[in-house]
Amino acid sequence: MTVQIHDGTRWQTVCALADLQPGRGVAVLLPEAGQIALFRDGAGGLYAVDNLDPFSGAPVLARGLIGSRGDRPTLISPMYKQVYDLTDGRCLDEDTAPGGAPAVLRRWPVRTAAPGGAE
Repeated sequence: MTVQIHDGTRWQTVCALADLQPGRGVAVLLPEAGQIALFRDGAGGLYAVDNLDPFSGAPVLARGLIGSRGDRPTLISPMYKQVYDLTDGRCLDEDTAPGGAPAVLRRWPVRTAAPGGAE
């Protein structure tokens, strides 16, 4: 199985599913989308969000920790430890980032496909 991310135009194969270690993230660079943080959780769920931390401005979210709050899968930023809900991208700790922008990560559609599947 391969992992594909939709860049807003088409599905792009980014890696083999077996390359993703549960609980760990990887940074993916897509020409149309920029840097994306891709995660696989212990139950096999896949999540893709922008890699840029809204609070520090650093591209580090792929190095964050995934976990949960209640039944919601979460991502903890490695910089200032804000927690994001991976189902909708919003920060669970603060409503706005520095400068007043909403503290929300862009989510990217992600799926698995058979090797050689349509992109």
